[in-house]
Amino acid sequence: MIELRQVSKVYPNQTKGLNNINLTFEQGEFVAVVGLSGAGKSTLLRSINRLHDISEGDILINGNSITSAEGHELRMIRRDIGMIFQSFNLVKRSTVLRNVLAGRVGYHSTLRTIFGRFPKEDVDLAFEALERVNILEKAYSRADQLSGGQQQRVAIARVLAQEAKIILADEPVASLDPLTTKQVMDDLKRINQELGITTIVNLHFVDLARQYATRIVGLRAGEVVFDGPVAEATDERFAEIYGRPLLEGELLGEVSA
Repeated sequence: MIELRQVSKVYPNQTKGLNNINLTFEQGEFVAVVGLSGAGKSTLLRSINRLHDISEGDILINGNSITSAEGHELRMIRRDIGMIFQSFNLVKRSTVLRNVLAGRVGYHSTLRTIFGRFPKEDVDLAFEALERVNILEKAYSRADQLSGGQQQRVAIARVLAQEAKIILADEPVASLDPLTTKQVMDDLKRINQELGITTIVNLHFVDLARQYATRIVGLRAGEVVFDGPVAEATDERFAEIYGRPLLEGELLGEVSA
């Protein structure tokens, strides 16, 4: 479970990223967070993982405050939270296998990970993760030799090797073509359903949110303006979230907001 209690984030330039957010995400949910660019979607996810420190409030992961955690406790909480980024965040000159094994860093000493001395169990776990996203044959290829969709699937495999209980995906398909977008979203949905991993995905596109999520959270200017099941996410509701009628591209996923 993830709980956000009266969470606000104000940046040094006084821009308000989040304003008094109260949300609870239950174990195993697949939630799409939608809204215009600048609505606070990325700030929300990065605050949950404490890539951003919040200005007010508290965030709890399974009852433990990540907001106040330090040192070993913070590392243990973060070990359960996997991040997937729009830009993939892979080490491009390393092999796919080494990139996936990076998900095991939180389980070992710094020295062991620097020299890449991962035990056989970790390597087996990495191979299993690559097989789950149908990219096992690329294990020994360099990451920069892969297509964008393949790189994103490597990023998903890294989270699986991490054995994360929560996946936070920050616009994971924004730079991908429609066919590859479907493949990546299918992977995330299947992993959510088969493994029960809580999945929160930032999305620009309405149809993707409706197709894959069971719940939609709408942000506007750092505030929650909609939180409900997909069945209630009508075009009129989305117009309220976006502050204007939807554009055709936003519905079809052809252009970003």
